[in-house]
Amino acid sequence: MKLLLIKFGKAWHIIRREGFINGGRRVVKAFFALFKRVEEGEVLFITGGVGDSAKYRTEHVAEELRMHGIKASITVQDNPMLSRYADRFSVFIFHRTLYSSGIIKLIEKIKEQKKEIIFETDDLVFDPKYLKHMDFFKKMNKFERKLYENGVGGEILNDPYVKTCTTTTKYLARKLRKKSKQVFVVSNKLPESDLEIAEDIKKNNLAQRHFADDKVVLGYFSGAHGHDKDFSTIEGALIKIMEKFNNVRLFLGGPLEIGRKFDKYEERIVRMHYVPRKENYKNIAGIDINLAPLELENPFCESKSELKFFEAGILKIPTVAVANKTFSQVIEDGVDGFLAANEEEWLVKIEKLIINSNLRKEIGNNAYSKTFEKYTNRNSKNEEYYNYLKSAIDT
Repeated sequence: MKLLLIKFGKAWHIIRREGFINGGRRVVKAFFALFKRVEEGEVLFITGGVGDSAKYRTEHVAEELRMHGIKASITVQDNPMLSRYADRFSVFIFHRTLYSSGIIKLIEKIKEQKKEIIFETDDLVFDPKYLKHMDFFKKMNKFERKLYENGVGGEILNDPYVKTCTTTTKYLARKLRKKSKQVFVVSNKLPESDLEIAEDIKKNNLAQRHFADDKVVLGYFSGAHGHDKDFSTIEGALIKIMEKFNNVRLFLGGPLEIGRKFDKYEERIVRMHYVPRKENYKNIAGIDINLAPLELENPFCESKSELKFFEAGILKIPTVAVANKTFSQVIEDGVDGFLAANEEEWLVKIEKLIINSNLRKEIGNNAYSKTFEKYTNRNSKNEEYYNYLKSAIDT
């Protein structure tokens, strides 16, 4: 009953947030995922949802594993047949799953057969002590908050049987190793389908340009909810830029609440909620400068991956990103992107790109090269992890 209430609360929030049509579509998609056929394989990903996190950490990684000779399949935690899969797979990777009766039953059967369980996370949601740093947690309804009371998947992580974890960043890896776990960093990467979308957009000039070509468009794509505070860290710089450059426009993609100070520039701003993945890439291709702000010194923000850099990079769009640990390890400042640690640096570096179209092109091309080489499944290289899985499969 508790899990049902949590699911209802989450579904209701989605519909209220995104409207009956868009929100309802996402809820229906999640429902039908319960009955999606699970292909035969060696590794099974079990995920708690069907959103972007699940896409990157299960669908995309499963494709990567297949490219390296490992048969991987995916299902959702509410699949009514879940416990039966204990007999069909050798390795089980749990991503953002609640500790439901179905999950408990599956884990018990896995343990009986002495098979491998891997805990997977792309965020700090596994540990409730970090919730005070999660701005969006304060805006959740009481049913949604139940998701986090023990940490999402915290029971699995803290199970002594579970020895191994996978995650997205070095920052998160350090947190997990403090739990005495073996940790593999499995970076977020672009699958073949995204590469095809990006190439089609570039080849056939399908960029969705929401402003005239003589305007310079700054873009921010929040993705999920919970990034209002991140965006607020650059609001001061953006206001000064909008005031100084009459030819600058702003595109905001995804759910986002911005300050009233932007009311003055309403006619120079386009806002758009959730759109299908291909449409999102068209919108990214239609901007000139990509912005990736995060709140500095916030553990939740520090745990975020570099995907905002490479989702723009695959379309040759330059990025100005916060100078946190993750982006500083990824971006070579002034070469394939820019890093900014304070308002002055955001101003200077965005201005450089605004006034110099050749620099935008150069940085964008370099970002593309790095993205293609390091952030595509096609060029993935993580032999230690692949060999670990193959060893577990053969056991």
